[in-house]
Amino acid sequence: MTTNLEIEYKTLLSLDEYDRLKKYFSHVTPIRQTNHYMDSPDLIMRSNRLALRIRTFDNDAEMTLKVPQAIGNIEHNAALTLEEAHGMLESKKINDNLPQISDILSILKERGIDYRKITVLGSLTTIRQEMETDIGLMALDKNTYFDACDYELELEVQDSVKGKKDFKKFLIDKNVEFRYAKSKVVRFLKMLDNKTKN
Repeated sequence: MTTNLEIEYKTLLSLDEYDRLKKYFSHVTPIRQTNHYMDSPDLIMRSNRLALRIRTFDNDAEMTLKVPQAIGNIEHNAALTLEEAHGMLESKKINDNLPQISDILSILKERGIDYRKITVLGSLTTIRQEMETDIGLMALDKNTYFDACDYELELEVQDSVKGKKDFKKFLIDKNVEFRYAKSKVVRFLKMLDNKTKN
């Protein structure tokens, strides 16, 4: 398992802004990734301000637990094979026989969360173009989940104060309006809630 501190700034984009920024990323090959969000039916993870997902790519996968910090999130990542990931996604249960996720399960136990109650709530697929820039790791995303589609720009940084300034300047330089973007999992859960109410 690996851990890292994630500090990122993001904005939602209009389709026009997304299309314009795509030119800036034109040399970057898009990758497809799908986040499969996991929680209990009563959202015990969300109520503890935690997020758990399995992310699948074309050839591999990973499980990530995000734990909020004063600034950013600590991400606990465990590498999975596609077979291991699909096994959990099909059963909609966490496979506690996988040694690489034992640390993630330990963190959940420490917080009083019974991982056996956690299931797969649904998926969000992102077409991502990502590149290192002189201000940080930048990602241009097109996200689809349920019947929704949105666009966003993310900047992952080391220094929160400088990163915020750099991100604002980049948006001004590219004539992009800042629109507050909740995390993908929060947007997904809101859509899920709307679906279950209708």
